[in-house]
Amino acid sequence: MRQPSITIIGAGFGGITMALELRRAGFTDITILEQGDGVGGVWRVNTYPGAACDVPSPLYSISSNPNPDWSRRFAEQSDILAYLRDVAARHDLLRLVRFGVTVTTAEFDERTNRWSVCTADDEVIESDVLVTAVGQLSRPSLPNIPGRETFAGSAFHSAEWNHDLNLSGERVAVIGTGASAIQFVPEIAPEVGRLTLFQRSAPWILPKPDCVYGDWHHRVFRTVPATLRGERFLTWAIFEILTVALVDTKWRGALAGVLARRHLERQVSDPALRAALTPDYEPGCKRMLLSDEYYPTLTRSNVDLVIASIDRIEPDGVRTVDGTLHPADVIIYGTGFAATEFLAPMTVRGRDGTSLDDAWSDGAHAYLGITTAGFPNLFMLYGPNTNLGSGSIVHMLESQARHIAGLVGWLAEHPGCAIEVDAGVERRFNDRVQRKLSDSVWSLCSNWYRTVSGKITNNWPGTVTAYRRRTRRPSRRDYRITGRPTGPADTPLAPGAADSHRSR
Repeated sequence: MRQPSITIIGAGFGGITMALELRRAGFTDITILEQGDGVGGVWRVNTYPGAACDVPSPLYSISSNPNPDWSRRFAEQSDILAYLRDVAARHDLLRLVRFGVTVTTAEFDERTNRWSVCTADDEVIESDVLVTAVGQLSRPSLPNIPGRETFAGSAFHSAEWNHDLNLSGERVAVIGTGASAIQFVPEIAPEVGRLTLFQRSAPWILPKPDCVYGDWHHRVFRTVPATLRGERFLTWAIFEILTVALVDTKWRGALAGVLARRHLERQVSDPALRAALTPDYEPGCKRMLLSDEYYPTLTRSNVDLVIASIDRIEPDGVRTVDGTLHPADVIIYGTGFAATEFLAPMTVRGRDGTSLDDAWSDGAHAYLGITTAGFPNLFMLYGPNTNLGSGSIVHMLESQARHIAGLVGWLAEHPGCAIEVDAGVERRFNDRVQRKLSDSVWSLCSNWYRTVSGKITNNWPGTVTAYRRRTRRPSRRDYRITGRPTGPADTPLAPGAADSHRSR
């Protein structure tokens, strides 16, 4: 059995999880390309004040690497980054990573059944297998507001926080009220002179059941590991129930809306402000957020909530459609990411030189969110339709990594060949996914899960349990092997091939 060479792009949760699974399966010819200067992915880049995960830490971690030393239930950015660095160091993964490498293009060579990756430094790296682990929330999105470039003060996206800028006493305009804004707004409000928050749509916010893990927690987690597994299981079960509410059982979603409204009523007494903070769309259509500090912050005397639409940005501030100029010294964009532009800005070309952009002209799609017909030996982590409206993406990444390791096992037994999903299998899978998504709560409003045309390309319309079951063992009926050194090309996998590489 020949060892296939494997290139992984990205050293965040996805890349680390993939490398661990490949190592566990016995594969050692692995190279990880990371454009940053360290591991961690979005948890290395997003350093804005208050940055934290909205999934409890015992679940938002790699199952084979539990952490008894989390500082709190909902870990902050520094804790998560330290965890990823520790996992990479303990498993000797750092020697696999090449830092400061930006991938610009990737092309499949049908003569050799290998991928050629070109970097920004014009280096070409070849391998049998290419795995992308670049995430969905890695490219900051700036709003197309007229006059944005004319602003005379400092301006930055929350994912590119300017830590050299002292906000003390400044007039700060925050554009956007998504997951990042509800974390950093409470942190900076006490120090700024005035904070003006521009809200396009109010988020649904639930209480955050956070707590600090003290020394006794850590002792119990270390001496009785079952307690950490128990909290992980309980959190997983709650999120599975919430997922069913979002996709199949609408009354449970309505119940979440009732809890969110009560949370708002308890924390905001002013009727006018409460009305402005009440969402006008179905609970769960956009990701429901968790915070106990956001609403109280908006009641501060130095905080203004503006619900009028922005007309343009001027050198001295932000002007709304009602003609009001809101003066600002600093603008912070909490406007999310280009989430539907998968793998951008890389150019990826498969069979016959077909670009992935052309193959995805009607919206990104992939079988199980992992692989697209016409692009052999290319596998994606956190690909199309694998995001969750409720739950831990790390759980999904582990399922994907196991599936990909199984496919790499087939390639090891068929040297020089390529594995490709059957086009009909992929089409039927995605048709079923889109039919189910069309009945989900995510189809009822504008959100970052949808393309301009309205197609939902990001979310998985089911539980993580259902996804894990679908990805547990690659089926030989779903894939074709091409480029066999002897015998006809483009033949189905031999009977039993799927079972020759053990899936864990």
